[in-house]
Amino acid sequence: MYGDDATVRRILDELGDTWAVVGLSSNRQRAAYGVAAVLQRYGKRVVPVHPKAEPVHGEQGYASLADIPFDVDVVDVFVNSELAGAVADEAVAKGAKGVWFQLGVVDEAAFERTRAAGLEMVMDRCPAIEIPRLGRGGAQGS
Repeated sequence: MYGDDATVRRILDELGDTWAVVGLSSNRQRAAYGVAAVLQRYGKRVVPVHPKAEPVHGEQGYASLADIPFDVDVVDVFVNSELAGAVADEAVAKGAKGVWFQLGVVDEAAFERTRAAGLEMVMDRCPAIEIPRLGRGGAQGS
């Protein structure tokens, strides 16, 4: 497992409330849509990052992390493993404090690079599963 429970808790509770969700679009059938809603209920600001740059869950979307005109605390990655490493590198460049690779998204080299850059990181896990598993409340926030 890439990222122990202590790391998961730090990302959820201590790193900040602005989460860029890479791969989030208005497609309600995609996992990113539902997970973003859970993050909002938990008190996170969810910023959609998708080539369409469309608004989702009431937040303006952006085509890339670099296009976001404000700081981002955590980058939640819903792209396939082949693309995820580049997103992790963009998160480091953006100044994020943490990176979260969703279930099925695995890039061990990106994990090592991101951790070496000083960011918290978990991989192959989902915050919508971890929040209730770790006993985090609905609209708690940080």
